[in-house]
Amino acid sequence: MAALQSQSNGTPMTASFAQIRRSLYVIAFAFAPLAPAMAQVAPELSVAEQAVQRATQADADQYAPDLISRARQELMQAQQAAVDRSQRKQLPMLAQRAAVDADLARARSEEAVATAQLEQRRAEVSQLQSTLGAGEAR
Repeated sequence: MAALQSQSNGTPMTASFAQIRRSLYVIAFAFAPLAPAMAQVAPELSVAEQAVQRATQADADQYAPDLISRARQELMQAQQAAVDRSQRKQLPMLAQRAAVDADLARARSEEAVATAQLEQRRAEVSQLQSTLGAGEAR
């Protein structure tokens, strides 16, 4: 449908699809130069985000709260650097620090869980040994 012409009473005319499409093209061309920079940024941020997510799933908040907190702060700084052109050069370093701290938090969390499980197994073995020793004494 073509756009309605402005009526004599001063009502505005309705935009046509062609005018809307033209506006979208203008917006797309305006942001086109940013696309390569954002494509380069995404993998680094994605790696850091995934590392923080893995650490969170490994209960790092309980077992390594200081490390996961620092990793989250560094991730936020990296995300801000991705948006701020003047900080964009710092993005790889910030994202890598966030990923490393998150990986360390996950590893420490997994170590704490494994250590707790080991202690539980040792306690069970000790209890079984004392039960067996008491049975032999009869």
